[in-house]
Amino acid sequence: MTTTPDATDWRATNRANWDERVPIHTAGSFYDLPGFVAGGDSLRDFEPAEVGDVKGKSLLHLQCHIGLDTLSWARRGADVTGLDFSPAAVEAAGELAGRIGADTARFVAADVYDAVEALDGRRFDVVYTGFGALCWLPDIAAWARTAAELVADGGFLYLAEYHPVADLLAEDGTTVEGRYFDRAPMVVDAPGTYADPDAPMEATLTVEWRHGVGDVVSAVAAAGLRVEFLHEHDLGHFRLAPGQRVPQVYSLRASKAG
Repeated sequence: MTTTPDATDWRATNRANWDERVPIHTAGSFYDLPGFVAGGDSLRDFEPAEVGDVKGKSLLHLQCHIGLDTLSWARRGADVTGLDFSPAAVEAAGELAGRIGADTARFVAADVYDAVEALDGRRFDVVYTGFGALCWLPDIAAWARTAAELVADGGFLYLAEYHPVADLLAEDGTTVEGRYFDRAPMVVDAPGTYADPDAPMEATLTVEWRHGVGDVVSAVAAAGLRVEFLHEHDLGHFRLAPGQRVPQVYSLRASKAG
């Protein structure tokens, strides 16, 4: 991993990488599409508990990738829209929706910062962002303003994300790698994906950013939403030593006055 102050091509670089990930992710065992079609669920247990009943509500999933989380909400009765900057991912999500009979699910190809225009000014009862999304965005304040604008009066933003403290841990779960307060863009050159590290890929470069929890909460509050809670969870992919606990994911809910 190297860092560079010049990441002006981050969007095109990341889109090429994510477009190439799509066939790897749809065909591999990590996302287990056959299991999902058969009734599987991709949400973590605390997410539906914290979001509450979504039956009959409109729900927008920003940075939805191939749509498993989006469609998991649809199975709970939400009227879902998924948005992602990868046309390949949006196409795969639409095909998956057809396979499970989620005929009203809608998927839109657009950059998250262009979401308001891409969605024709529509507002949603719930705006949802799931795991592994924020690190791909350089401007967390602009993300928060966009999300807030998309929330309908009386609705809320819900975020479930990997904790930036856990992001500093090496695979052994104990060694600290990286600097928490480093906000410079990180240019990574790595083959494969988290779903298949050995998968051959041509577009191996990505550009990522680290956003502290304080950065996210402050941005959401500055965007005019009222933070209802910030929860930290020790659930995650690190296998820590017995008795050792660190926050691995966090969740946030912030509402807009009705």
